[in-house]
Amino acid sequence: MDTIAPAWLWAFFVFAVIAALFVDFVVLKKQGAHSVGVKEALNWSLVWVALSFAFNGLFWWAVYQDHGAAVANTRSMEFLTGYLIEKSLAVDNIFVFLMIFTYFAVPPAFQKRVLMIGIIGAIVLRTVMILVGSWLVSEFHWVLYLFGAFLLLTGLKMWWAAGQEPDMESNPALKLLRRVMPVSRHLDGEKFFTRQNGVKIATPLLLVVALVGLTDVIFAVDSIPAIFAITTDPFIVLTSNIFAILGLRAMYFLLAAVAAKFHLLSYGLAVILVFIGSKMLLVDVVKIPVLLSLGVVVAILAVTMLWSVRTAPKLDAVRPVDAAAD
Repeated sequence: MDTIAPAWLWAFFVFAVIAALFVDFVVLKKQGAHSVGVKEALNWSLVWVALSFAFNGLFWWAVYQDHGAAVANTRSMEFLTGYLIEKSLAVDNIFVFLMIFTYFAVPPAFQKRVLMIGIIGAIVLRTVMILVGSWLVSEFHWVLYLFGAFLLLTGLKMWWAAGQEPDMESNPALKLLRRVMPVSRHLDGEKFFTRQNGVKIATPLLLVVALVGLTDVIFAVDSIPAIFAITTDPFIVLTSNIFAILGLRAMYFLLAAVAAKFHLLSYGLAVILVFIGSKMLLVDVVKIPVLLSLGVVVAILAVTMLWSVRTAPKLDAVRPVDAAAD
């Protein structure tokens, strides 16, 4: 697996992720269980985005030192495009998280911890999947065609399913989890296990954590191949993916408060997947520049979000996340 990143940048990346998670855990423990308001979610989202851009700047400088400005510009643009694609596809993931929390009636104060645990699991699982995927692409070029066809079909399926209400009762993952573990009827604070009639059993919160983790794995199967359409460098694929995941929790609380305003976003994400899948299928026929790919993704997102706002339902629905000021 060839990569343009020097060894010291790999080490710095690992250190940065561990440090970021440590700080996040310290803040989480200090604050305790509480509802995350829009202001707090927005501030944390800006922090994660700023860290991602700062890392991309460091990546550009490292490549510039060894390969010059032209290569550095191309590689940093690949990181930015991969980061934006992963952020975009994470939006659909967030809406599923919102559905899970609503279905199990998880109070907003407990959602933060669940998402934090889910993010750590996502980082570990996605790292393994990306490294395996990078090896497959480097050894078997035709795998790109499989990825492309899969993304194309996924995009078409997402377009067809957009706007439909998911049915949690028919969710196969939920049915499987309920078979393998006895679950209490009610939450017991932030505990994952409780005692019922003297027997230790799982609480619905543990079920929620498991479902969040399984959901992320399912979405990773869609999103990771999408980045391979931009670059096959394992460092760029991994770092852009992980930095997008680090800000997932803050983005959840931010989007959950305004979910109704972006009701057409799933259609835009479906178009993005179809575009990326087509790009991958044509990789040996037409070379689409990274800058053009970035422009297409940004344009699709902008049009979809603007059109969503213009056609947003005029409903004063109860918000799923407490958006009160901190």
